[in-house]
Amino acid sequence: MVTLDAAVRQVLDLPEVVERDHHGRRSFRVGGRILTTVWSPRELNVMAGEARILAAAAAHPEACSEVRWGGRVSAVRVALDRVDAELLEDLLDHAWRRAAPGGAGEPPPLRPELGPDHCLTTGGARRRPADRVTV
Repeated sequence: MVTLDAAVRQVLDLPEVVERDHHGRRSFRVGGRILTTVWSPRELNVMAGEARILAAAAAHPEACSEVRWGGRVSAVRVALDRVDAELLEDLLDHAWRRAAPGGAGEPPPLRPELGPDHCLTTGGARRRPADRVTV
C-alpha cells in the first residue's frame, strides 16, 4: 500500500519533475511531458510505456490495469491501496525515462532479486533516473 502523499513525494523526487494541472487533475511532468496523473485520491495513471504497462497489468492485476486512449495502450492505472512501493517506483522510473528530454529511453530490466513476477522479467541492475548516462 502506498498513500497518495507518498506517491506524490516519489514522483517529485525524480529529477526536474514539476506538478501542473491537466484538465482539473494533478499531473506530473518532466520536460513538458506528462509521466503520471492523479486519476483519483486512490489511483494514479502512469505513462510507463506499452511493454511495461502490459507486463504490470498481467503480473499484478490486483494493483494495475491498462488504460487505453484512442485505441492504444497509454497508461497503467495503479491502485495505491494495492500496489507495493517498489512496483510503483519501477513504473514511475520507466515513465520518467520515457518523458525526460534526452532521456535514456527504455531503462534496463528490473533488478533480478525482485523476481520475474514483480513486473517484467530478469536482467541487469536497474539504475535510478539520476544515475542515467547521457551521450
